[in-house]
Amino acid sequence: MWLKASCMFEFHASVPTPFILMLRPRSGEQQWISREDYVLSPSVPAVEFTDSFGNLCQRLVAPVGRFSLRTLVHVETADYSDIAPGAPFIAVPQLPDETLPFLLPSRYCDSDHFTEMAASIAMGYAPGYDQCAAIVDYIRRTIEYTPGHGQETISASEVNGQGHGVCRDMAHLGIACCRALCIPARMVVGYLEGLYPMDLHAWFEAYVGDRWYTFDPTQTDLQGGRVAIAFGRDATDVAIYTQFGVPIELLSMEVQVEQVPKPNY
Repeated sequence: MWLKASCMFEFHASVPTPFILMLRPRSGEQQWISREDYVLSPSVPAVEFTDSFGNLCQRLVAPVGRFSLRTLVHVETADYSDIAPGAPFIAVPQLPDETLPFLLPSRYCDSDHFTEMAASIAMGYAPGYDQCAAIVDYIRRTIEYTPGHGQETISASEVNGQGHGVCRDMAHLGIACCRALCIPARMVVGYLEGLYPMDLHAWFEAYVGDRWYTFDPTQTDLQGGRVAIAFGRDATDVAIYTQFGVPIELLSMEVQVEQVPKPNY
């Protein structure tokens, strides 16, 4: 399918404010970026770099007063994420080097606290994809999805204890449990067609059967086009924007995703 996805942020800065933005999705195996608009108002110099996870990042200094950024992409993407029941567990010595950082505990994915729980959830399931699916089922049964109510980022342990969370929190819990089973898992932030209420979305991917597969505890299935913007160990690595210094006021934010006909260009 073809999607048009856009977001708009408007800020007010009391002093010149350094930013790192992460709003440019890359073309990859399951998505092709055919058109992109990126507008800063007022226009300021920006420098782009690629972080250690391959994400496209932009550095700039927002001026005093109102500052907005608008992005729009046309993307060809799958209308249903791949699934692979039975895809096998890959032993750590056989894992590609680039997956190894996603085995370790991180700030919000304290996987070292989930060794026993993850083993209990996965008991009786074939090692690999089926264990990841069992973890997702556990999260859906035990954690209430409460979109719009998670301003503070918390750890997987805290999510598991409080029993409710936003998409980011549920992804953290899934990642922590997978890593506790020595399955590489990473966080993804991006767009999801049909999400309600519409917002940027977070899910996770696990490395089984020699590739990354999508898992999303907030959705009953994997139908709907996804556009991945950024990948990382947890929410720390995939912040859509990071500002430094005096806190800046976010005046408004708008996200839109819609299916469109194949472009003629």
